Amino acid sequence: MKLAVVTAGLTQPSSSRLLADRLTEAVTAQVEAEVRVIELRDLAVDVANAFVTGFPNTRLREVIEAVTGADGVVAVTPIFSGSYSGLFKSFFDVIDNTALEGTPVLIGATGGTARHSLALEHAVRPLFTYLRAVVVPTAVYAASEDWGGASDDFTDGLGRRIARAAGELAELLRHRTPKAKAGEEVVPFEEQLAALRPLIQ
Repeated sequence: MKLAVVTAGLTQPSSSRLLADRLTEAVTAQVEAEVRVIELRDLAVDVANAFVTGFPNTRLREVIEAVTGADGVVAVTPIFSGSYSGLFKSFFDVIDNTALEGTPVLIGATGGTARHSLALEHAVRPLFTYLRAVVVPTAVYAASEDWGGASDDFTDGLGRRIARAAGELAELLRHRTPKAKAGEEVVPFEEQLAALRPLIQ
């Protein structure tokens, strides 16, 4: 299995990368996967040039192929002005809107206040629905106060949300057939079955 982790934090280190790392760790504790982390801050100029020229350069194309060729995606954005960051949106704008069809995606976001947590539902989830991805039910938002907080019987702490969302993505990955690598031919099930018939007659 291949897991692409896309994070749009602008600082280094960033809370978005921290959340992405925790989500990834929780997923890979449950299902074995080859992880590719993509920091969009390093691709900002490449993404802008793709809009101007109409096509991605070699570096951006390789990253896009890593994301669209992954069996699952973890995508985390900082929340600015009540929505996803412009860099986050721009990156997914240069991806064909059918390229993530059927791909399980775990979405997360970070912000200074919990008041912006619904941005995941009114902005980020619809973005991946448009891209025809399968977004796991639990989205994970981490406000500043979540990083030092502890879960108790009366609150749905960050650790619990991460564990639940990671479990949902891991469950979807366990029931997927790994995508073929570039250059590998996928044999349709009907052909595989036809090849077995002489052996079982």
